[in-house]
Amino acid sequence: MQRKASAVWKGGLKDGKGSVSASSGVLSNTPYSFTTRFENTPGTNPEELIAAAHAACFSMALSAQLGNANLTPDSINTTATLTLEKLDSGFTITAVHLDVTGRVPNADAAAFQKAADNAKTGCPVSKVLKANITMNAKLEA
Repeated sequence: MQRKASAVWKGGLKDGKGSVSASSGVLSNTPYSFTTRFENTPGTNPEELIAAAHAACFSMALSAQLGNANLTPDSINTTATLTLEKLDSGFTITAVHLDVTGRVPNADAAAFQKAADNAKTGCPVSKVLKANITMNAKLEA
């Protein structure tokens, strides 16, 4: 299985502009720039896309882990907060924090936490990141 995405950048680092596209068409010439990445100008950036991918991947991995325990979630809501820091070696993704809440009939807190821990380490996006990944997992009643 392979997935493709592409990016085009035109101009210098601070005055240039880029766009990102995915073969699925979900992203199609979606603009990004220095100011959307390193300042607070509205728009996307690579780190936001990685955070979105991590939240989505983790949610599916948690659903799979719950399924292995014969539990089916009504909902899983995950927010990934990615930290980008300037280190001596350059800008680095140093951490991702996952905040997850789930509605899972017949689950207890221990089973939910175990499934969440397994999903955090087993999620393919978690595996590709060298960042410190932390998590708060909460089972909703």
